[in-house]
Order: sequence, then C-alpha cells, then structure tokens
Amino acid sequence: MKKAGVNHDTLAGWIFLAPFLVSLSVFFLWAIVRTAWFSLTDYDLFGTPSFIGLENYVRLVSDDLFLLALRNSISFAAIVTTLQTVLALLLAVLVNSAARAKGLVRTVFYFPSIMSSAAMTLIFLWLFQRQGLMTSLVGNVINLRWIILSFVATVAGVQVLQVVLARRKYAEVGLFDPFFLILSVALGLAGAIVIRLGGWLPVYDEQLLISWLNTKEVFLFMPRTLWSVALMNIFTTVPTLMLLFLAGLQSIPGSLYDAAKMDGASSMQSFFSVTLPSLTPVTFAVVTLGLIGTLQMFDQVAILGAAAPLESRITLAYYTYYNTFPPGGSPNIGMASAAALTLGLLTLVIVFVQRQFGIKERIG
Repeated sequence: MKKAGVNHDTLAGWIFLAPFLVSLSVFFLWAIVRTAWFSLTDYDLFGTPSFIGLENYVRLVSDDLFLLALRNSISFAAIVTTLQTVLALLLAVLVNSAARAKGLVRTVFYFPSIMSSAAMTLIFLWLFQRQGLMTSLVGNVINLRWIILSFVATVAGVQVLQVVLARRKYAEVGLFDPFFLILSVALGLAGAIVIRLGGWLPVYDEQLLISWLNTKEVFLFMPRTLWSVALMNIFTTVPTLMLLFLAGLQSIPGSLYDAAKMDGASSMQSFFSVTLPSLTPVTFAVVTLGLIGTLQMFDQVAILGAAAPLESRITLAYYTYYNTFPPGGSPNIGMASAAALTLGLLTLVIVFVQRQFGIKERIG
C-alpha cells in the first residue's frame, strides 16, 4: 500500500497559482461584490451607504443620458468590430502574400499598435479639429464629388473598353491589366482636369468645413464624434488583430491549397473555401476580443474632454466615470455601480450570443 501523504506536485501547483488567485479574489471577485452592494445603495464616497434596493436601476432605464450611452456603446462595438475584423484579415492576407521583406512589412503595419493611446488620441484630435487635415480632405472630396465620380466613371469605362477589344485577340487579358490601367487612369485624370477647368460640373464652397468633434449630429447610427474615435480605434487595433490572422494563415497546410487548385478552384474560391473556414478559430478570438474591447472603450473619449459635447461621446464606460466624478457635483456611486454592472452583463450577453449564433470557436 502507498503511504498517504502530501502530493508535492499538487502543492507546487497551488503555490504557483496563489498570487493569481489572491489578485483575482481581491481585484475581481471582491470588487464585483462591492460594486453589486453599492449599486443597491445611495452613496457619495463620503457618507455612509444607505440601502435603497433597485432604485438605481430604475433610474438608469429612465435616464436619457444612460440610454444614449447604451445606444452609442452597442453601435460603436458593432461597427468597429466588423470593420477592424475585415481590415485585419485583408491586411494579414496582403502581408502573408508579400514575396520580399515580409518582416519589414509586418513591422511597419504593426507600428501603430505600440504607440500610446493618449498620444494617438491627441494626434487624431489634431486631425479632426475644425481646420484639421481630415476636415480639409473630406471637405474637398465633398466639394469635388461630381468631378471625382466622373474620373472614376471614365477610368472604369476606358478600362472595360480596352479589355473587351484586347480579348478579341488575346483571351487571357485580365480586367486589371496594368498597362491598360495606366492608360485609363491617365485619360481619367485628363478628363477630370478638363471638366474642372471648363466648369462643366458643379463645385461647391471651397471653404466648406465639417465639424467632427464639436457637434451632436448622428451619422449612420453613431454621433460623428464617435466616428472619429472609431477611425482611431481601428487604426491602432487592426495591426494587433492582423498578427493573429497572420499566425492563423501561416498554420494552414499548403496541401489544402494544392488540392483546391487541382480541383480547378480560383484564388477567390480558395480564399472562401479554404482560407476562411481554416481561420474560424482565429476569427472567433478576434471578434470576441473586439467586442469586449469596444464595449469597454473609455480612454479615447475621456481624453477628448471639452473638445466634444458629452452627448456625442458618451459611452457606458464613460457614463460610469461621469457619475463617479461628475464635474461640479457630488459622486453618485450607486448609479455608477449599477451602470458598471450593466456594462459587464451586457458584455457577457453579447459575447455569449456571438458564440452561440455568430462565428464559432471551432471549425465545423
């Protein structure tokens, strides 16, 4: 018979886990319990909490600012997660197909992710200000939109015409043949310049300015201010997600592509039939991380400060902070705690729904 005693391997495992378990208990489990208790009280950080039951939750659903923050957070999460997932995948495919200097390309694309969030926010704040570069760029596009459309139409028409004529002799000519494309772009530019100089199409106020920050205007389900934050978030997050997709792409066996090619599949068919299904676990991780990160987005809108109205930048995370440290008022810890728990529950529900009905964790 074996003598009963201490399992040293088990003891060693618990010793290594102890720091994590202590930090988890103090900073997560105990914090949740305290937050849940504060959400049932009237508390301002200075007095004694007084129990008021579910009154804070009732106030939440009747608070227009909370409902606005809820709508902004859900819209921001859905839009940004979708865009950054698609862009990260396309960027990973581009980097993976680079024949030379793949490491350099990967480093250049990843660079935005290592920059400070505060620094990036200040840079984008400068870009989107009233006289900023982005405002001037979009303003010029709007002013010259008919001329730009005429350029695009000319390039497309000339390119299609050249390809159709060339295929009468050479069937293998592609739609995006580089030689024909150069000629099409040159003719398109020449036509746009002639149209602009001749004044044949309308051009609007050259001084048109678009307000990205100091406005409450809603554009495609989100305030325009949050769209500027969304662009910044995508710019800084896509490189990290690209590396996840890149690792997934490099783990796909080449034999799958060889088999698809032998079956007559084109590059596009191989992408949808081989690449995307093989990347299902990575895509699940990217979407899940994106949803969690965007729902809890806080630092960018906090740094914006008075540069934008509160209603145009409020999110659930910032609503919690706003009730904890209201400008010129006393803290409302009960409302802040109720909002924090609501945000946590919303995040769990959305991730659960995505896991059950969206992109799966495993292939098949």
